[in-house]
Amino acid sequence: MGLHTGELQLTGEGYAGRELHRAARIAASGHGGQVVVSAATRAFVDGELIELGEHRLKDFDEPVALFQLGNERFAPLKTISNTNLPRPASSFVGRARERDELLALIRNGSRLVTLAGPGGSGKTRLALEVASELVAAFKAGVFWVGLAPLRDPALVRETIAQTLGAKDGLAEHVGERELLLLLDNFERVVEAAPELSQLLEACPHLSLLVTSRELLRITGEVEYPVSPLAEPEAVELFCERARLEPDETIAELCRRLDDMPLALELAAARTRVLTPAQILDRLAQRLDLLKGGRDADPRQQTLRATIEWSHDLLGADEKQLFARLAVFAGGCTLDAAEEVCDADVDVLQSLVDKSLLRHTGDRFWMLETIREFAVERLQDEIEAGRIFERHAQWYLGQARTGRGELSGAATEEWLGRLDADLENLRSAISWARDHDEHLEVELAGATWYFLSLRGFFGEALSYLRHALETAESASLDPDELLHGASKVANSLGDLAAAERWCERRLELGRARDDDRVIARSLIGLGNVQSDDERARMLYLDAADVARRCGDTESLAIVAHNLGLVFYEEDAQESARTHSQQALELYRELADAAGEASALSNLALVALAEGDIDEAAAFLVNSLRLAKRLGKKEQIHRCMVVAAEVAAQRGETARAARLLGASDALSEEMGLAVTYPEQKKQRARIASVLDGDDAAQAAQSEGRALTLEEAVANALGDRG
Repeated sequence: MGLHTGELQLTGEGYAGRELHRAARIAASGHGGQVVVSAATRAFVDGELIELGEHRLKDFDEPVALFQLGNERFAPLKTISNTNLPRPASSFVGRARERDELLALIRNGSRLVTLAGPGGSGKTRLALEVASELVAAFKAGVFWVGLAPLRDPALVRETIAQTLGAKDGLAEHVGERELLLLLDNFERVVEAAPELSQLLEACPHLSLLVTSRELLRITGEVEYPVSPLAEPEAVELFCERARLEPDETIAELCRRLDDMPLALELAAARTRVLTPAQILDRLAQRLDLLKGGRDADPRQQTLRATIEWSHDLLGADEKQLFARLAVFAGGCTLDAAEEVCDADVDVLQSLVDKSLLRHTGDRFWMLETIREFAVERLQDEIEAGRIFERHAQWYLGQARTGRGELSGAATEEWLGRLDADLENLRSAISWARDHDEHLEVELAGATWYFLSLRGFFGEALSYLRHALETAESASLDPDELLHGASKVANSLGDLAAAERWCERRLELGRARDDDRVIARSLIGLGNVQSDDERARMLYLDAADVARRCGDTESLAIVAHNLGLVFYEEDAQESARTHSQQALELYRELADAAGEASALSNLALVALAEGDIDEAAAFLVNSLRLAKRLGKKEQIHRCMVVAAEVAAQRGETARAARLLGASDALSEEMGLAVTYPEQKKQRARIASVLDGDDAAQAAQSEGRALTLEEAVANALGDRG
């Protein structure tokens, strides 16, 4: 039996709604004879409850705290594991002592444990094994955050927040939760270590397991050096990977490789064509050359020599592709490898077989230690510049295509594609900044919309600012950069900067006699005005220009914005007329994003006229479109309107949850509430909730909702 408490909707066919679905999932998680209770129901239960921790339920992203009525013992609940830990393709060999010691450290209260050691020593594999053992011990879950592709320490906190789905600040999201984070490959962003101290201080039940080639050197850090494998374990690992029986030759080979796991894996991959004795003979010659070296950790020298040896055994085609694949940050698809590196599928497979390349899902990738070696080989290539340029061109093409697809039926697919290649996009922009001014300008112009959809407004604006400086110094076309910069600055609340960039774009349009640019620039200037009359005049001027050049899209935007101006002036009949006109024009253009905006305008007008049911109908249609398009700004706007609909219906708890969810989403994206009517609307909702303790609690609940749950709450039973 599952017990849950929440709001339902009564329809002609009975009760329905998200909370009913949640109750069914809670019931399905239990076993025969077991009574499972949600946190929402806990306060109403008169009886002994056993805490079962936080669990993920199918179709729900946010974990829920569950309890059991009575003290009878049952098997673990049938819920989705509250973790994203990768599943290693190979078995875990040895390290039983290290695993047990690390488990004891964390279970005994060590909140920051750093597994330190050279690349290839097996830090990540050991950490994954330890973390997997602790999933049941942390009620809020255990999560892996891969940091290898990052080079900017400023992105660490944001990357962790993305992994956890934090919307209202990372520390606020973690709060009192019992959570373990595995931060993998921290050495590249070690300057971010002080932020981890702050996070641990703010979150008393958070624990961190870190892998790094160097210590973080912050308060509370417990160092755990990762040594080579014990000799019997090293032999076992080699034999398992090579599928051979142990003998003295293998033992000697392992000793010569300092019992380093990655070195053993690389050597074992060669046993298909070489015997262990042949491998030992060839490797021994190379290792002997290192004896006089004192500049690096001897184990690191051994690993490097092993990678060099494995690399030297490659054929010419394999060597070339191995080096070229290093251009990808965070891996690549087959299409990208073929286009950028002239990759051959058979050669790719050969590199995978030799453990120099990994393949997961539809992506090829390298262990960071191996990629570092490959980067050196790439830099030695005569055609390295051409490979980096082709990489940047490929991702420019992806970003351009995505820019067009992010407003249609393929939005979800393209968001997934661009999400997977976010590090490649960043890498392409970084390279272009130093090597190709034209490419930098094009990339910044093509990526800003995706970044803004994902809430990376600050990052998008930094790229646009730098690209604008580049465009000015190199006499390149800044049109799209000015458009993007003004839009992003407006969203961030920097209206002065937005106005400045709109004015520059207006000058550009007039100099080129480009009526479409003129019309859009006038609209942009109207958007940043605090004076409604000034805004109206700019919109009307834009409409005149748009009619002159047949720019229907600009006419639709003008009608939409005039509808908002009239709404703010309480001239609702005119507001409805213009918003309806905008809706018809957007539909004529098949512009789903514009249609969603016009529908939310009409919802506002209906609310002002007192027709709550009509407002709710407009809102549902708008939110469905925004959800399909993945347009977070519009989703945020709809949630605020939904909160006002609920407030006017007297559904204070629902209104409070939606207001809390909208606040969290705006904070996640850095959106600013800058327009007077936005502030008035929020004040109207807040006035209904003032003094209601239950509403204040519901508002906090809303801040913790996932985006999917918040949208479902706003849609009610019509999702």
